[in-house]
Amino acid sequence: MTWSPPTWDVAATAALGLLLAVGVPFIADTPGRVLLAGAAVLLLGSVLRDLVARPRLAADADGVVVRRLTGTTRRPWGAVRVRVREVRRLGLRGGTLELDGSTGPDDDGPLVVLGRRDLGTAPASVARALRALDPTGG
Repeated sequence: MTWSPPTWDVAATAALGLLLAVGVPFIADTPGRVLLAGAAVLLLGSVLRDLVARPRLAADADGVVVRRLTGTTRRPWGAVRVRVREVRRLGLRGGTLELDGSTGPDDDGPLVVLGRRDLGTAPASVARALRALDPTGG
């Protein structure tokens, strides 16, 4: 099973980033031009990350694989704990999927935090699917 940002979301972000980049020369004031160029760079950087690190999360019988710009991390099922952290901000509910790779109190294994945009679906549904795939029951 794999999870990644929806293609339409990546395409819309790319279109908006390109639109902002094209608009930079038409801005008269320098601070506005810098802000618009910065926004375009951030959006296009996000698109680049979404394309390079696709799929963002994959799971099979052996464990989970998380792709980032710096590479791919594979963790076996016995070395990863799946948790959903629910938060409430400004009256809205949201959540993140936490994949904790630490094996004990003295181990600082990787903590991977993925949101709804990274996964393309609700983190709680991804956590349920991961728990169903986990043969260790963790």
